[in-house]
Amino acid sequence: MKVLLLKEPKDKDSGPDPYIKELGSYSLEATLIPVLSFEFTSLDSLFDKLSHPECYGGLVFTSPRALEAIKICLKEKSKNEAWSKSLKQMWNIKPTYVVGKATASLVEEIGLIPQGEKAGNAEKLAEYICSREKPNSSALLFPCGALKREVLPTALREKDIALESLTVYQTTQHPDLQESLSSYFSQQGIPASVAFFSPSGVKFCLQHIQKLSGDLINQVKFTAIGPSTAEALQDAGMAVSCTAESPTAQGLAAAIHRALQPHNC
Repeated sequence: MKVLLLKEPKDKDSGPDPYIKELGSYSLEATLIPVLSFEFTSLDSLFDKLSHPECYGGLVFTSPRALEAIKICLKEKSKNEAWSKSLKQMWNIKPTYVVGKATASLVEEIGLIPQGEKAGNAEKLAEYICSREKPNSSALLFPCGALKREVLPTALREKDIALESLTVYQTTQHPDLQESLSSYFSQQGIPASVAFFSPSGVKFCLQHIQKLSGDLINQVKFTAIGPSTAEALQDAGMAVSCTAESPTAQGLAAAIHRALQPHNC
């Protein structure tokens, strides 16, 4: 059976994509289609804030893109030297809170130690942070996207835990999305399952998929990587067959496998 994954493929240099590999272990044939493009902004402001760790109580990352913004900053020789010589060590005596393994691994790549990666979503990360941070302490620095949800900031604000958000990237539709989807449906037919990886993915893809599937849309099992994506699908009027128990290749593959079993989900 065929599965359509609405996400960017992993960098080919780092081996096979884990989602394709995991789904393959269930004899499912997966195809990846990039949905989003990202434009990075406020990078000077970002590094200026990173240059003053004494002003903050720690860092919060809920997206790999925020780490990509930092990595772009660190390509500049003088900034990389400052980071390596002192800033990295100064941040490492403070917590770096993250959601998910992908974000955690990028945090490690820049030399920091992630905490809370098993939280899996913003709601659970907020609970984790609230259990460790004292009210009215120094603000946590939160580099994020323009489309960030307010779940985490609201939860921390209710507990008087200061959070300073800085928008470091904008999310737009991938320029090849429509063409890629049309090509997939014309060549591969209608997939048994379509997996969404973000509310933005729902926003940019769902109408195209409904149009391309036509009257057979009800045969497709819609799967979400996490609760916020599932909620976006439900708000758009779609039934969600399954949501991954964890936002990982293993979690999603298991969810899709269950969804495709007869009389399940």
